Amino acid sequence: MITTTLCDTFDPRALRDAYGCFPSGVAAVCGLVEGEPVGLAVSSFTPVSLAPALVAVCLQNSSGSWAALRGLPRLGVSVLADHQGCVGRQLSRGTQAERFHGVSWEAGGAGAVFVHGCAGWFECSVATLVPGGDHTVALLRVHGLARPEGRAPLVFHGGRFHRLAPSRDHGETR
Repeated sequence: MITTTLCDTFDPRALRDAYGCFPSGVAAVCGLVEGEPVGLAVSSFTPVSLAPALVAVCLQNSSGSWAALRGLPRLGVSVLADHQGCVGRQLSRGTQAERFHGVSWEAGGAGAVFVHGCAGWFECSVATLVPGGDHTVALLRVHGLARPEGRAPLVFHGGRFHRLAPSRDHGETR
């Protein structure tokens, strides 16, 4: 039997742990600000629409990085590959200079920043910002993309990074 608790407020740690039972990918949202890379890691990247091409990310309202990025004409969204857990951790903390120290990246002509070695890249612009409690849901219009073959995505689950395991069902359905 499942026991639920009904209330209007939750212990933040318990809520974070409950959210952590849902695995997600990890992406870096980055751009050039005054010629220097600015970015952050998010575990809330979601494809939204094919026509028009839209993706969404959720960003903490108190994030100084998001404050610097939100007004840029282009943002790079780099879907981190399964070998890039250290990049995900690095882009989650410290100063911007520390976040990019030793991280290989390049900027597109419109100022989007892309992390090298990723599973996929999207060049985006902000289409719509939707308030979402202590976060903002940013709908991003996709202007360009790249997806190298053979790179699996990094997965965030239970507060840690993981790699996908090969499927054992060989495509069978039940």
